[in-house]
Amino acid sequence: MRASVRRPRLLAAASLAIAALALTACDKGEGVREEGAASQAAEPAQSSTPEKPATTPDASAASKAPGQKGIGGTGTGKGSGRASAPAAPADPNAPANRVPCTADNTRITAAPVSRPLNHMLLTITNTGSKMCDLTGYPIVKFEGAQSVPPVMEATKPQAVTSLAPGKQGYAAVILSAGDGSGGEGRTAQSLEIGFQGSDKMAEAALQAKGVHIDDSLRVSYWVTTIEDALS
Repeated sequence: MRASVRRPRLLAAASLAIAALALTACDKGEGVREEGAASQAAEPAQSSTPEKPATTPDASAASKAPGQKGIGGTGTGKGSGRASAPAAPADPNAPANRVPCTADNTRITAAPVSRPLNHMLLTITNTGSKMCDLTGYPIVKFEGAQSVPPVMEATKPQAVTSLAPGKQGYAAVILSAGDGSGGEGRTAQSLEIGFQGSDKMAEAALQAKGVHIDDSLRVSYWVTTIEDALS
């Protein structure tokens, strides 16, 4: 009696164990997902590399704009306009660029002429590098003279005579009176020429035999042509 009661209980226990094994096998089959895997698939994948912030068009344009200083920029802020035109050369005739003619920047020669009679022509050359002005008339001093001859006012030009570098000016000297009204006279072997406003004299060589002078000595103003000097 007891043996028959125990047998059905064992069979029931065995059936329960087999059912449990079958359920376990089904849970691990291909058609059933585990809870952990399902939760991972449901969540979106996240990149381990942080995203760079998007560059706004304004910031990009500012960094590339010329002439502006910004982060990473090299501009100076100064415009790159057209190059300035070269400065015009200074006007050599402007008063500020002219100097007086003196013994230091000129050379003078003296030569008697055949016409008019008893006249000598002084030729002055600008040997300097700037325009020079011949103020007034030459201060003529012959060898042994006690005074200088006066100027002939009728020869005064309307403007000051100016000489560019290398150019020449002229003046005339009346050496003696043709009618003897100038006295006995004498022969001078040397001549110096002075300038208005300067104490320095320039030597002007005379012809080897010298020149005859008397008390009628006169000089003209400095002028620009030989014709004006001897007229």
